[in-house]
Amino acid sequence: MALRAGVSPITVSRALNRPEVVSPKLREKVEAAARDLKYVQNRMAGALASSGSPVIPVVVPSLSNAVFIEVIEGVQEIAQEAGFQLMFGNTDYDLDREYEWISMFLGWSPPGLILAGTRHLQRTRALLKHYGRPVVETMEYSSRPLDMNVGLSHVKAGAAMADHLIARGYRNICFAGCRLRADHRAKQRFDGFDKMLAQQGLARRPPLTREVPSSPEVGGEMLDHILREDPGVDAVFFANDDLAAGAILRAQREGIPIPDRIAVAGFNGLPIAALLTPSLTTIASPRREIGRFAARQLVQHISGQQCRTKRLDVSFDLIARDST
Repeated sequence: MALRAGVSPITVSRALNRPEVVSPKLREKVEAAARDLKYVQNRMAGALASSGSPVIPVVVPSLSNAVFIEVIEGVQEIAQEAGFQLMFGNTDYDLDREYEWISMFLGWSPPGLILAGTRHLQRTRALLKHYGRPVVETMEYSSRPLDMNVGLSHVKAGAAMADHLIARGYRNICFAGCRLRADHRAKQRFDGFDKMLAQQGLARRPPLTREVPSSPEVGGEMLDHILREDPGVDAVFFANDDLAAGAILRAQREGIPIPDRIAVAGFNGLPIAALLTPSLTTIASPRREIGRFAARQLVQHISGQQCRTKRLDVSFDLIARDST
């Protein structure tokens, strides 16, 4: 390629790996030669040579859930600006699968990783500790992160929603969510919610749960179940907005007045919450900002800069609307 471009091999290397140090004219020559020769850069060879890779793995529980897509978009914005690309692993809320993804990704010698959540298998923790490169845990705030951390307290979020519903006059309140044994952030929201009910001396119920992925269809079925099996319930806090949206749509179809018969609340602050009739009370988290901050933490650490904040609580906003 150096012969084709009429430059030295070192200039080719710099143009491909550190284009900012090469003049636009020389860079254009190298890029033209690469196109003519249909050259594809061997990233693995570069990683082996430098003991690192320009690719940052991001491991999340779902690649179809809009919540995690927004986090990924925030990560990508910052990572690409810094010259990194992303690769993704979907655990489907399975900690064994998380271990498998991380084991595979570490074989590519990444400069660091971004993970959703702070709960991991002990063997995963040992693997990351041995690897010794920066890790950012996202989505929830922890007092004892593996390394760096950005997220929010889901316990406080659950308590805040319970407090809101109690303040609105509801006294028989239940929590509904999916796969609570695996989705520990949803379980944390229930824990905060349940603790607030106990503090206020209100009746406490075990969470209604389904061992299937959450969806509007499941939310509608859950509302039917609650009204049929526990008709005294006057408010439901759903673990996320898609379940709550399904409950509202089912209520419309069945002629069930919300919130007059039963109030409905959700979590995540998805755009659909404001578009429903009645509009959905929800808790919103700054998901893109979580992704941006996680990527900034990682890039700073990789580049040798001092991270000003290794842990950040981004908090949340409770948005009260017509459904409560």
